[in-house]
Amino acid sequence: MASATSTAFTHVQRVRLLYKTILRIHRGLPLEIKAIGDQYVKDEFKRHKTCQPQEVNQFMTGWVDYAVTLAKQLNVSQLKKQTPALGKHLTPEELDLFKDDQISQLHELMQEAIKPKVDSIEDDILPKKF
Repeated sequence: MASATSTAFTHVQRVRLLYKTILRIHRGLPLEIKAIGDQYVKDEFKRHKTCQPQEVNQFMTGWVDYAVTLAKQLNVSQLKKQTPALGKHLTPEELDLFKDDQISQLHELMQEAIKPKVDSIEDDILPKKF
């Protein structure tokens, strides 16, 4: 019989499993959002590869929460055959936990996320050039 320690995942294995799980969940997103999300996840995991030990738990918890929330949102929308209502509003308390560079990244991500909507509106309004 295998002991609990021999079947437990190492830290690296847990991080890799979470990373791959998130990318797999992203397959259910619209293509434009999937591309943005995949790149963001890759950048964040790479950026935190050498983070301080005290930041690891917060990083992993945040990404697990993200994966669970997104999986639920996509599953509900698929059951109802609707466009998924994605995301989560952040409370002021949650925003206070972010560092300045994280707030900046969040703002850039928001700008990128709304960009396709702006482009598609312009395509509908402006005449096409031949």
